[in-house]
Amino acid sequence: MTPNRFGHFVAIDWSGAAGERQKGIAVAMAGRGHDAPRLIRPRHRWSRHEVLDWLRDELPGDALVGMDLGISLPFADKAAFFPGWTQSPADARALWALVDRICADEPHLSVNAFVDHPQASAHYRRHGGREGAQFGGGQGRFRVSELAQRRMGCRPYSNFNLVGAAQVGKSSLTGMRLLHQLGKSVSVWPVDPLPPRGPVVCEIYTTIAAMAAGRSAGRSKMRDARELDTALATLGCTASGITGPLDDHSCDAVITAAWLRIAARDAHLWAPAELSSKIARTEGWTFGAI
Repeated sequence: MTPNRFGHFVAIDWSGAAGERQKGIAVAMAGRGHDAPRLIRPRHRWSRHEVLDWLRDELPGDALVGMDLGISLPFADKAAFFPGWTQSPADARALWALVDRICADEPHLSVNAFVDHPQASAHYRRHGGREGAQFGGGQGRFRVSELAQRRMGCRPYSNFNLVGAAQVGKSSLTGMRLLHQLGKSVSVWPVDPLPPRGPVVCEIYTTIAAMAAGRSAGRSKMRDARELDTALATLGCTASGITGPLDDHSCDAVITAAWLRIAARDAHLWAPAELSSKIARTEGWTFGAI
């Protein structure tokens, strides 16, 4: 199925950092055609709850939303998210519910209670040299989609790793709280089958979009309008019209929204060879990874 029904394409650069408002969150949206995506609330410092409210209340009904986070954890390699823990969930939606329940008393969709949980923490590499006995050593465990990303030349981190500037472990967990609280107001591909109508959220990796726009994996980040407009032109877009200082989060969101508009028409990206129904329900997938 090629989902030509989408008319709006949203990219959200996400953050799991501490605090209420995040300089690392940016939201951009493109419509049909060739106009450059526009930033939603440019120069606004979003909170995670504001993004949740925007998705609930302002998202167009024909939108495809890419979120730059891991929508799940490794499962296929050990037939479980958390081997040996009796509460280890059976699928991604149950995982989101578990994370949100354990962290219910934390503000800002924070997840400290989960990564410090006696059973869950055994699977994480945390700051201060704390590596859980189940982390597995080395770079940690990877999902099948992350292995596909590596073959494409990307450099994903394990979602069980919480150390380093490029780690996405906490942003993924905070995103899982958001996805759980969204409930069934949107479908989350491929955890949910692609529906014939209504908004859809998918996982993105902004490096894949930047590579499609002519950047290398090692130079995927852009921080000025000239670089951004060059990349947009490669994707067949008009210039952004953005002036003044730009951060890499805003550039990531704009470029990825432009890429989503093109990529959504590619039927092969919706049916990766390794994406079984079990992987879809448990690990999910990164849209664009093949």
